[in-house]
Amino acid sequence: MKRVHKWIVILLAFLLMANGVIYTAFADHDDHEGRKQHRKRERKHSEYNGKGNLSAVNNPTYQENCGACHFAYQPELLPSGSWDKILKSSGDHFGETIDLDTESKDIIAKYLKTNAADYSSAKLSAKIMKCIGNQIPQRITGISYIQRKHHEISQDVIKRKSIGSLSNCLACHTTAEKGIYSDNNVKIPK
Repeated sequence: MKRVHKWIVILLAFLLMANGVIYTAFADHDDHEGRKQHRKRERKHSEYNGKGNLSAVNNPTYQENCGACHFAYQPELLPSGSWDKILKSSGDHFGETIDLDTESKDIIAKYLKTNAADYSSAKLSAKIMKCIGNQIPQRITGISYIQRKHHEISQDVIKRKSIGSLSNCLACHTTAEKGIYSDNNVKIPK
């Protein structure tokens, strides 16, 4: 009887240990699956917004109305207060008068506010927001962070006919339309 009891205890101990190993294996599998899912989400996000880059402009009303005269800047380059101020002063938009119908103006305002720097997770937007504090800049080129990033470029280079001004992002940032402003993608034209 003692011998049977001893075997039952050994068998029970074995089953408990096996159960722990199996549990750990399944738990590790679940954790692995969780990490795998997380990586998949991150990859999908990086296709849309790689390495904290800005999102490409994807609003046709904004693209058509604003992009008709100048580069359609990513909303993430300014905070929502700035975009609101810019739209409210459309009678004097940097020396020009902008005539937008109410529907287009509402669509553009919603797009800019929803995607503004203060609602973005992009690294560049975070740096801009940190730099401006409580200011409400109306020009991207007036932001000290942007000015510091371009401090090595002389005014003679900026005033070249192929560039014109610091506001002409596309002149040097070859991937600006995609929201990528990496130094690796800069080519200063002659």
